This record gives sequence, C-alpha cells and structure tokens, in this order.
Amino acid sequence: MTVALLVNPAARGGAHTGAATHAAERLREHGVRTALVSGGSAAESSALLRAAIAAGVDAVAVAGGDGTVRLAIQEVAGTGIPLGIIPAGTGNDFAATLGLRELDAVAAADTIAAGATRDIDLARVTREDGSTEYFATVLASGFDSKVNDRANAMRWPRGGSRYNIAILREFLTLAGMPYEVAFETADGARERVTGDLVMATVGNGRTYGGGIPICPDADPSDGLLDLVLVRPAGRARLLRLLPRVYRGTHATVPEVATHRVRSVRLVSAGVTAYADGDPIGALPLTVDVAPRALRVFAPAP
Repeated sequence: MTVALLVNPAARGGAHTGAATHAAERLREHGVRTALVSGGSAAESSALLRAAIAAGVDAVAVAGGDGTVRLAIQEVAGTGIPLGIIPAGTGNDFAATLGLRELDAVAAADTIAAGATRDIDLARVTREDGSTEYFATVLASGFDSKVNDRANAMRWPRGGSRYNIAILREFLTLAGMPYEVAFETADGARERVTGDLVMATVGNGRTYGGGIPICPDADPSDGLLDLVLVRPAGRARLLRLLPRVYRGTHATVPEVATHRVRSVRLVSAGVTAYADGDPIGALPLTVDVAPRALRVFAPAP
C-alpha cells in the first residue's frame, strides 16, 4: 500500500508535524510506502494532495485536526480512496466519530496499516454561487458560529477548553437572530421554520468544539443529517441549559427542536456558518447528505 500523508504545519504552530513523522515511521515499519505532503497554505496543500492522488496512491492519511481533515475530504470524497486519521489537532471531533480520538500517532498508524475500512456519509454545502464543499462533523450557525469566531481568534488555551471559554464570553451579548429554515425530513415531507433562533446546527457527526455533543443522536452512516434549532430564552435559562448540552441531554428542553433531515436550507442575514471548525460560507446555504461518500480506515463501530 502507498499512502500520501497530509500534514499542515501552519496549524497550531506546526505542533503536529511530529505526529506525522512518528506515524510515517510506524507505517513504514508495517511495509506501507508513505510520502509526507505538506504545503505552506491550504490551497497549496490541496494542490499537492491532488497531485499525489493523480500519481496513483492507494490511500490518503491526515495528521492534524478537523480543518486539515476537511481539506483531504474534498479530494477523496466519492473516489473510494480510503482516508486515515492521525488525530493531532485542537478538537479532533472527526477522529472521535471514528473511534480514533484517544489514539496516539503510532496506534492511529496501526489502524491504517491494518487495512479495515468502512463507508460513511458526508454533508455537502451548496452556496448561493453554486459552489459546493463537503464537511464531516457539524455545521454551526448563529451563536455557535460566533463562538467559533472567538475561539479561533484566541491563542490560549489550546484544546477543547478554548471553546468553553469562548461560549461563556459570547453569552454576554447573546441574542436571537431572524432565521428561515426549510428542510426535507427523513420521510420526504417538506417543512419550514421561521422566527428568531439562537442557533441552527446541522450534524453529520455528534460533536463539535472538541467533544460537545450538540447532535447527540447523529449517525454518520444512516443517510440522514441531524438539525438542531434553539429558540431564544432568558440568558440565565440558556446558561442553565449548557450543562445539558455538554451531557447531550438538551433535546428535551422546550426551546430546542431536533429533526432528522435529508436536506436543509438556512437563511439569516449577516451570519457566517462554520463547518468542521472553519468558516464555510455566509448564509443562505443549503446542506444535503451525501450517503456513503467517504471510505475511512477505522476500528469496527
């Protein structure tokens, strides 16, 4: 097997370059031919990865977090080329989805070398200009996208606690925003929700922000997406809701509505959506499911 191992040295100051080196060494010990692919920017990394795929690699691996994984997903989605993950980012939510989050670089490389794969769904975003992009975990808009804005601007602390601090700070200016949400349900019915929302979130996976189970019932293998809508309430009440969000038990709160959907269109002026932790576009956006679009190296679920 020949593997192109993508590493983004710009992310977290190059902290996961070491993880990539250790993973590459371990893969080579297993007899897997491994070439490191690293660009100075996201665009350059994507171009180098496309060139490696065109040259005929058997698989792609990523050493990094969800943002770097998303670069690789754009190149391998729908190709049948399997993707392996060396978790070395801030959140590692996609790695958690695959049961890899707690693995070190060597153990994650062993998973790739073992060769077991499974096919999972992706979510596909379509912007107003017709351009599209895939994401693997969660798309956030509203309050949680503002949290991402703040968390990404923070240099300290690293890891999931950064999101916790950003959440608490954003509560100081929390307010509802006018939304129009139109979606197709699992049984093909078309529904529409209008009015003020604190947030509208679309999940292919369960967690974002380093393990927060915002879509606790999401399954990336069921051919559906999970839509979570939160209506405004008093700031104190929403603050009391936070512990339930962290436990994944918020779906029964009256201000929270959840839907299993095949597609959803989100409209709200002045709101930028984030997916896999990075900005993906300003609303309006349409999100639909791409069933079994990604093949991954992973332990049995």
